[in-house]
Amino acid sequence: MKLKEITILTGVIGIVMMMILPIPSWLLDVLLVINISLALIILLVAMNTQEALQFSIFPSLLLITTLFRLALNISTTKLILSEGFAGDVVKTFGSWIARGEIAVGFIVFLILVVVQFIVITKGSERVAEVAARFTLDAMPGKQMSIDADLNAGMINEQQARERRRKVEREADFYGAMDGASKFVKGDAIASIIILLINLVGGFIIGIAMRGLSFQDAMSTYSVLTIGDGLVSQIPALLISTASGLIVTRSSSEGNLA
Repeated sequence: MKLKEITILTGVIGIVMMMILPIPSWLLDVLLVINISLALIILLVAMNTQEALQFSIFPSLLLITTLFRLALNISTTKLILSEGFAGDVVKTFGSWIARGEIAVGFIVFLILVVVQFIVITKGSERVAEVAARFTLDAMPGKQMSIDADLNAGMINEQQARERRRKVEREADFYGAMDGASKFVKGDAIASIIILLINLVGGFIIGIAMRGLSFQDAMSTYSVLTIGDGLVSQIPALLISTASGLIVTRSSSEGNLA
């Protein structure tokens, strides 16, 4: 195996281990910052991509980033329920958005989920589905066009082989994007469920096991829940936007940068 393949395999195994093993709060802070930075990088690459095949690893990257985000969600939930503290990043996001108004924080989180799930993810999924269908339908015509150009002497055998390979890659890419969009939709649903688990579970543990008053439990676990939801939904929103940019990329030679 190549070094690149070993690195990716090690990263995936590490992500799976994050779901099982406890993570200290300082390491969770670092991983959350990496997650947000990675989402920004993916969005910038998508904006500077002239055609979809230039970012052909995006479906696999979408799966890995979704798995990484879910692993961070699980790790954050374990810290919230076991220690009542999930690191400075989660606490800062929750305190900054809520600012003493818990309802405001929940409303902002729900708006982000609605925008990502109903608007961006649904639209990207539909575009990828239609693009995959039309790409498959257009394959015979494109193959015949390549054969006609080859027979007319307009291209040589090597160029014809490259064009056929590009047609096959387009069909594979849009088919993979059609399936990968389902992961993003499932991630949005999982975020809502994790939000409810953090909130309800935190109240029960805080009042029954830690002896907190209802007001203290509400203040502590609501802020942590809002922070956890935001640090997961902001990268998810950025990557969903990148997914929409990729699947709606036309054959023009320009980009958004």
